[in-house]
Amino acid sequence: MKKVFQLFLALLFLVISSNSYSQNFYKERISRNNILTVGAGPSFSYIDNGGPYRTIGFEILPSLSVAWTKKLSQVFDLRYTVGYQSISSSNNGNLNVQEKWRIAGASFTAKGSTFYLDVMPSINLIPFSNHMHRSRFNIYGGAGIGVMAVSTKQTKSYSPDERPTNESLTTAYVPVRAGLSYRIGPYSDIAGEGTMLLTFTDNIDGNVGFNRFADHLFQAQIVFRRYILPKNKD
Repeated sequence: MKKVFQLFLALLFLVISSNSYSQNFYKERISRNNILTVGAGPSFSYIDNGGPYRTIGFEILPSLSVAWTKKLSQVFDLRYTVGYQSISSSNNGNLNVQEKWRIAGASFTAKGSTFYLDVMPSINLIPFSNHMHRSRFNIYGGAGIGVMAVSTKQTKSYSPDERPTNESLTTAYVPVRAGLSYRIGPYSDIAGEGTMLLTFTDNIDGNVGFNRFADHLFQAQIVFRRYILPKNKD
């Protein structure tokens, strides 16, 4: 009787173990087609009073981003990103430059924040059908469309006695992103990601026409990517 009971327990353990393994195996076969991304890193703004860019005389400030990516196929994703970036002028225009700005009525300084939202189709250079089948490394990137809100404090001189004026602006932009990801687990990646936010305005800093191009934002971030299983599949 004791041997029969022991055999029953052994069979029961095998059934439970087999069922648990089957459930986990089935669960891993369900592709995790949603990716949550959180990123942070240095950034700078290309603005008219931003400083001498050739000699790296511009301000480097923090940026943050959160993104939700939907996997559409082995190659294509659709990504939604919200983010924040600090912007600042360099406060080092020479006397000749200051005179030009004074005549034009342009801002000498501009400091503030940018909040943005965009949607971007993205391509995986190394295609994969399931999160468990993705390669150790991958390269991804794309371009899209977005809108940003900029809020700055601006002055018309370098005088510490001048009271800054509050300015705000909303503009569309084209996000261009590329990243190199490294798999650190079955559901997680870490990546280095570069972003350009190419705007359609030259007036983010209250200074128009001094540089050849419109005002643009640039970021370099370390991002953490997590593959999410749909709730109805848990």
